[in-house]
Amino acid sequence: MTELFGIPLPALLGQLLLGLVNGSFYAILSLGLAVIFGLLNVINFAHGSLYMLGAFLAWMGLSYLGLNYWVMLVLAPIVVGLFGIVIEKLLLKHLYKLDHLYGLLLTFGLTLLLEGLFRSFYGVSGQPYPTPEALRGATNLGFMILPNYRAWVVVASITVCLVTWFVIERTRLGALLRAGTENPKLVEAFGVNVPRMVTLTYGFGVALAGFAGVLAAPVLQISPLMGSNLIIVVFAVVVIGGMGSILGAIVTGLGLGVIEGLTKVFWPEASSTVVFIIMAIVLLLRPAGLFGKEK
Repeated sequence: MTELFGIPLPALLGQLLLGLVNGSFYAILSLGLAVIFGLLNVINFAHGSLYMLGAFLAWMGLSYLGLNYWVMLVLAPIVVGLFGIVIEKLLLKHLYKLDHLYGLLLTFGLTLLLEGLFRSFYGVSGQPYPTPEALRGATNLGFMILPNYRAWVVVASITVCLVTWFVIERTRLGALLRAGTENPKLVEAFGVNVPRMVTLTYGFGVALAGFAGVLAAPVLQISPLMGSNLIIVVFAVVVIGGMGSILGAIVTGLGLGVIEGLTKVFWPEASSTVVFIIMAIVLLLRPAGLFGKEK
């Protein structure tokens, strides 16, 4: 059996794949956070609970309504996005001119509320979700066995991330979004409804979290705590990539997932802290993050 650094190659590649899957979740969640912070200046601590909500919606759609995975992959992000729009219209819009801390405290309170609500109904043991039939099984690549669903998670996440980056960075709509955050009066002079644009941006950002939740449902046990277990790492990813940087969120999320996977092979004891060690080093050398702009 072929080995690399004394480790069987299939085991090493399998761990790399696991790291890439985790990195896909990091990337898509940190992308939503970066969109919301970069365009709205809101630190959305509720992102993890909205990720959890997306996963639970997928489970409830199947359990109560008989709606399959593919339907919920579209429907759940829309529902989470609409819920985000309600949050923005009723609560967040009153905090934009205040310190970031107020938005952080509000969204942290929403996290506690949502987690407590789902814990009261479903407990914390977790709910299983079946892998969709079309993505069951695995493909033999010769040097490793590749689970089809995990490959789908990576492809779907990277595709959504790249499309989002393209829209925000390379289209007229993205230019209006960026201009609206810097000079809303000027953009309104061109007939653009900036408050509506801000609301829809927040809805889209949290819809990404709902999409990630549905992707995660067949991989993880669906639990009210699944978001809080992940959000701290995702915040670290956003800080390393640069707060508000779309490209930074994508590249750093995928890269740190792979590094975390390799750490589990070569130094398992450090796998749960390697992201935070990297964050500390990056903040010392480049406080704005790898892709952030120095002020």
